[in-house]
Amino acid sequence: MKHTIPTYDLSDISEHHFLIKRLDENYHHSRDTILDKGIHRDSHYIFTCMESGHVKMMVDFKIIESQGSSIFCVLPNQVHQGLLMKDVSGWFVAVKADWLPDTVRAVFEESLDEVKPITIDKNWMEKINTSASMLQASFTEETFASKEGLLIVHSLLNAFVGMFAFIYSRETTSEISDENRSLQLARAFRIRIRENFKTTKSPSEYAELLNISRGYLTEVIREVTGKPAQYWIHQEIIIEAKRLLAFTHLTVKEIAYELGYSDHTYFSRLFSKLVGQPPSAFRDKNKTGK
Repeated sequence: MKHTIPTYDLSDISEHHFLIKRLDENYHHSRDTILDKGIHRDSHYIFTCMESGHVKMMVDFKIIESQGSSIFCVLPNQVHQGLLMKDVSGWFVAVKADWLPDTVRAVFEESLDEVKPITIDKNWMEKINTSASMLQASFTEETFASKEGLLIVHSLLNAFVGMFAFIYSRETTSEISDENRSLQLARAFRIRIRENFKTTKSPSEYAELLNISRGYLTEVIREVTGKPAQYWIHQEIIIEAKRLLAFTHLTVKEIAYELGYSDHTYFSRLFSKLVGQPPSAFRDKNKTGK
């Protein structure tokens, strides 16, 4: 077992900002590449559209399965592993975060819900398939060589990922309007946590980052999510702690320091309280190698 979780960068397999592949039953290379990577993270987004087949993956300790016409995404830094690809046809698109529109990133990065596979109908499948086919046809050195060509490619990519964002946002729409200030604040709070959880641990500090009072932040977060602000801070810390415990050989003390805790005994008590078992017990139950 390693001291770090392998992280793959799109630059290792493509000189461009994204990569698109057609998946079908005869394209064994894609299947083997995905399954052979083992447990890892990616520094980029992965958008997958399945027309048919069966896929099973582990994403941050949860097994997700998708069959038939469906879409699903894996976000940057999520720890995942391909477990099964059977009779799959569809599309695989990897995209660097800085090439995605802010509106698309917001749907996934500020989401208050887990990103899960979503079944889509024939109408959406045709739209996505058409968009992906055009995008793949434009993925040529000639197109990338000019500003006009890049504009075409970027526009087609935006159309493809925009459909994913539209479907996901519609599927997970809160009862609170998207224009509601409370929901906007809750999403902004969530993304600040993902950016700062190793150094910023209290609702007061996040309230300061958001230029609001602590009282207002805690009131809004409970109203929108049903849970206190501190819960969401702890969630981000705990999922990263679980990743490091299960998939690296770092000691509990080293993991505590990695997560910004100078007192590793406090970290251990916090983990035990939130998870229901000490870090060592969680590691013993979930470790994947030696």
